[in-house]
Amino acid sequence: MYYPQELIEEIRTKNNIVDVISGYVRLQKKGSNYFGLCPFHNEKSPSFSVSPGNQMYYCFGCGAGGNVITFLMQYENDTFQEAVKTLAQRAGVALPEIEYTQEMKQAQSRRMRLLEINKEAAKYFFYQLRARQGSMGYQYLKKRGLSDETMNRFGLGYSNKYSDDLVKYLKSKNYSEDLIRAAGLCNVDEKHGMYDKFWNRVIFPIQDINHRVIGFGGRVMGDGTPKYLNSPETEIFDKSRNLYGLNFARTSRKNSFILCEGYMDVIAMHQAGFSQAVASLGTAFTPGQAGLLKRYTDEVLLSYDSDEAGVRAALRAIGILREAGLSGKVIDLKPYKDPDEFIRALGAQEFQKRLDNAQNSFFFELDQLQKSYDMKDPESKTNFHRALAQKLCGFSEEVERENYIEAVAERYQIGFESLRRLVMEYATKTGLARPVERYKSGVPQKNTIQEKAERDQRLLLTWLADCPQLYGQIRKYISPADFTKELYVKVAERLFADLEKGKADPAAIVSLFEEEQQQREAASLFHARLREVGSIQEQEKAIRDIVCSVKRNSYERDSAAAGNDIEALKRVIAGKKQLEELNKTHISLQ
Repeated sequence: MYYPQELIEEIRTKNNIVDVISGYVRLQKKGSNYFGLCPFHNEKSPSFSVSPGNQMYYCFGCGAGGNVITFLMQYENDTFQEAVKTLAQRAGVALPEIEYTQEMKQAQSRRMRLLEINKEAAKYFFYQLRARQGSMGYQYLKKRGLSDETMNRFGLGYSNKYSDDLVKYLKSKNYSEDLIRAAGLCNVDEKHGMYDKFWNRVIFPIQDINHRVIGFGGRVMGDGTPKYLNSPETEIFDKSRNLYGLNFARTSRKNSFILCEGYMDVIAMHQAGFSQAVASLGTAFTPGQAGLLKRYTDEVLLSYDSDEAGVRAALRAIGILREAGLSGKVIDLKPYKDPDEFIRALGAQEFQKRLDNAQNSFFFELDQLQKSYDMKDPESKTNFHRALAQKLCGFSEEVERENYIEAVAERYQIGFESLRRLVMEYATKTGLARPVERYKSGVPQKNTIQEKAERDQRLLLTWLADCPQLYGQIRKYISPADFTKELYVKVAERLFADLEKGKADPAAIVSLFEEEQQQREAASLFHARLREVGSIQEQEKAIRDIVCSVKRNSYERDSAAAGNDIEALKRVIAGKKQLEELNKTHISLQ
């Protein structure tokens, strides 16, 4: 639901950020701020800062930041509306009744009914496993080494041998046939009519990140087929955008996640203490699932089956992780097939050792590639070296590519310079890469200009929030239009409007955005690292240089885009004049 900005601000201001975060993080006061260990990444030295003055938090280690609403969104994985509702209840603020259109009411009601019927089915399966008729399923799970506590935690259940038990039960609870079908809990054909989708199976309820049952997986008892059966996609269940076990793993606070193939692998790892384990849902790993993991971690350890199919799946997942900007490693499970089997045989300590020694995913790819070549035959060996060169061309960043060339040369006993020449020859010949252009900064020049411009814009916003008195001195030279990114422009518009009234409220500005990533980026604009200079004169020169840089970038951008547009040319002329004045202007911090 849309809440008025005034109401959001009332709720935010009635929830002191220090009090709220203290319920999750141990904070200690240092100076005017509070510090603690960041709850969003593992660290030994506190870099997580909470400012009671600005009503914002920021981690200088991982960049997490925002206001009290952002914190609940990040920590509890709430939506913006859910976080506002929680804080409203905490502060005793009444929220307006939701006003849905008829279409919205129907859609919301149907979604809630689907969640209800899945919850009812999960309760039914849960009961069946613990009743006499579920003894076969219960004994199976016991033989797999699961404790009653683990079974209860994951809500494991059993579907009876009779193929219409669940349908009859749900109908007795007044659920319609249409809803039972829409939830994917039944099959329908001319011969049998409506009958249970799952029967004679151990049941694994699939939950979303908020612990709501959205689907089911079932493992057949005996020799029936298919061995594993999953709910079809429904209005509330998208297999490509959910992961089994993520509802628990997201709060594990580990540096990395473990990605595996099956429900039992996840459950066995959680029982053994590896609560960061998740699995895809009966389908191959998808880019959507990689994007989901990216919200919580930067590193994923692959714990796929050690057989040929598992290796192929791991190779595919490595590429998807890389595309999503995640680093990957591969856990060696040999001589066992999967993590469940490994842990039952050797225990948690040995599995931890395998985690600690997980292989770099790029070297895993190369080791698998090497198996296709006869390393005793010179021609085949040369072809392998060419294949290595082709793979190394995939690293566009010079430093990373050089580091990998060095490591690969040592690993496969190839001369470094020989491999390096082969990489560059192959790259230029095939067009996969250009010869390295060298810049003093070590990165391409156009990126340096853009990054410097954005950095100076962030610094200017931070200065203005920390020293509002500066605004009166620069207002005639700088406007929100001088900022380049859309989010920066929106932040500058609100900040400048506030400064016109003689105040600055960064925490309120963060609330303008509902997406967590946007809130995080907005918060970073008020936590840019200001250059530490000694004297007041040096600080004043630093801020003048930043203001000039922002104006110069804006002027150059407008000049390049003006063309023959008369109005645009007028703006360029005005910008040039302002820039000339700025270069002669003294900006005072006193």
